[in-house]
Amino acid sequence: MAHAHQPSKHFGEASELKLAIACGLFLVSGWISGYFVSLPSYLPISLFLACYFCGGLLAAIDAVTKLLRGRFEIDFLMIVAALGAAVLGEWSEGGLLLFLFSLGNSLENFAMGRARRAIEELANIAPDTAIVRRGGTEVEVAVEEIQIGETVIIRTNDRISADGFVIDGSSSVDQAPITGESIPVEKIPVIDRIAASNHPESVAPEHRVFAGTINQHGHLEIEVTKLAAESTLSRVVEMVKEAEARQSKTQRFTDAFELYFVPTVIGIVVLLLFAFVILDESFSDSFYRAMAVLVAASPCALAIATPSAVLSGIARAARDGVLFKGGEPLEELGTVASIAFDKTGTLTQGKPRITDVMNFGAVSEMELLTIAMAVEQFSDHPLAEAIMRDGKERLELAIRNTPKSSIDSEEGEFGKISAASTNPNQSFEIPDASGLTSVTGMGIHAIVDGDEVYVGKPALFQSVPGAEIPTELFNIVQSLERNGRTLMVVRKGDCYMGAIGLMDTPRDNAVQTIKLLRLQGIERLVMISGDNQSAAQSIASLLGLDEAFGNLLPQEKVDTVRQLQRNGGVAMVGDGVNDAPAMANSSVGIAMGVAGSDVALETADVALMADDLVKLPFAIGLSRQTNRIIRQNLWISLGMVAVLVPSAIFGLPLGFAVFFHEGSTVTVVLNALRLLIYKVPMSKNA
Repeated sequence: MAHAHQPSKHFGEASELKLAIACGLFLVSGWISGYFVSLPSYLPISLFLACYFCGGLLAAIDAVTKLLRGRFEIDFLMIVAALGAAVLGEWSEGGLLLFLFSLGNSLENFAMGRARRAIEELANIAPDTAIVRRGGTEVEVAVEEIQIGETVIIRTNDRISADGFVIDGSSSVDQAPITGESIPVEKIPVIDRIAASNHPESVAPEHRVFAGTINQHGHLEIEVTKLAAESTLSRVVEMVKEAEARQSKTQRFTDAFELYFVPTVIGIVVLLLFAFVILDESFSDSFYRAMAVLVAASPCALAIATPSAVLSGIARAARDGVLFKGGEPLEELGTVASIAFDKTGTLTQGKPRITDVMNFGAVSEMELLTIAMAVEQFSDHPLAEAIMRDGKERLELAIRNTPKSSIDSEEGEFGKISAASTNPNQSFEIPDASGLTSVTGMGIHAIVDGDEVYVGKPALFQSVPGAEIPTELFNIVQSLERNGRTLMVVRKGDCYMGAIGLMDTPRDNAVQTIKLLRLQGIERLVMISGDNQSAAQSIASLLGLDEAFGNLLPQEKVDTVRQLQRNGGVAMVGDGVNDAPAMANSSVGIAMGVAGSDVALETADVALMADDLVKLPFAIGLSRQTNRIIRQNLWISLGMVAVLVPSAIFGLPLGFAVFFHEGSTVTVVLNALRLLIYKVPMSKNA
């Protein structure tokens, strides 16, 4: 049973409200004119007829349309009740019924329209046209005509018209419409355009842009990677609309309830029509009572109680860059007792960083890093990239903080460390390396300044010729390994220069996220990772997690999630691809940082568009608030039916039945709309 008629395609929300107001004015005029005997007798009836026309027009159109489709719904019943009142001479009662019914519907459709418009606005944020460079000239074309590989020109304050990557210019881009990020993100050109074109999905975030986002300042040129219909914005709009149509557990319950409740009500109404047979009353009294019961028992508020809350919740989440795949995950997320996090790329940066530089003996830190970088500069291993990137930062910082005369005169056992000046734009010199060979899974070997250099795991030096690791250095290495570091020991000739400790460090906002989740009353926070137990435990301790499970294969991650499920619902947070099996076995799978990734968008129940963990407490808090509002709405709707039906049977006037019935419907919708302004409360059990 539908909760109310939808606005006719010929009448907008404003017209519907105007008709309801006109109905009310004609109702009051007809009622007042009946008290003036000097007025023509036909005037009150004429005013009531106008009242019926204004109040019943849309309901009648909707009722006839549904009857032609074989659907017998509340609009038809209200029209019958109003006409029945007119036949009995109760024009004012029938007019009041139509006025309140039309006013309730117009207010309800207006309120629900606000929630829908919050979603539809997503589809309207992309521009209609774009400036494209074709044949050496710039031409303006419709965004639907932009082809993959074309170059689009984005000027200051323009909305970006297509997904792509920056090939020229730099700027900050407001990505809030897509990811919900409150701070603009800096964008710079890719280094290798051909490589980016061949593998657009691997382009780093600082180069990628999305349709619908806003270029704040500066000139950008982007290469398009997706057609307009396939852009991240289009996928978001499509998925939000699909989510609106997917029913939650509560919605399925209310639908099942109505299947039994509606026939029961109709049966009671039919019996009440014949109450005059056994009661000392007229048929008109029995008919009037039956109509009042019909209005009172119609489960309009119940039908809209859950959809209105789910629609508002999904719209609010989408505005902050969180996508729920329907009402079920929106409700389910707020009930989980535990959260399991993947480590790499979820709680951590996803790339190793130098955490410790342990120079040994007479070797300086600068000498150790320079020799390590000389060997690692030719490797594409993630650890080698970390040593090159972070080593450069450390050396440049050391040069800036050291007097020029001191640097120029520094002479170590393994050669001179030189810099042109203390100018930050000047740098150090990395020695040449030759004869590079890889020791699979263990490290790397090269010749530097005529000496053999090995850089690798401690175990490497048990299998290569030369001196073993000194006991003192070995003890340092073991201590760092116990704290979760990955160690790269450096040996030149027979001299051990020291060790470099690396670790995938926590995200900047990871600690804040864990604290917010604790405040929200999440009972258990754990990490599941394929990394070694020491590394996993080290990160878990830094973040304040309850437990860490390391050395897990994909199937073992699934088993761990299933074990957690036995103690209550669990949400699994990961990247949406590698953690898909564990997500599928959790109560709710959450993928983060999925902007631009169709695969990740399809994988999880909840998608955090931005690479921002703080969106997780927001999503959980919103889910809990949605559940609270759904429960409130169910109590309001069922409670009103429980009170009104007996009251109508024992003589509650039809007008009062309509007033409280429509009032409860509008109340549940307005209650649901509170979700559109939801903010994360900083208190427990949010």
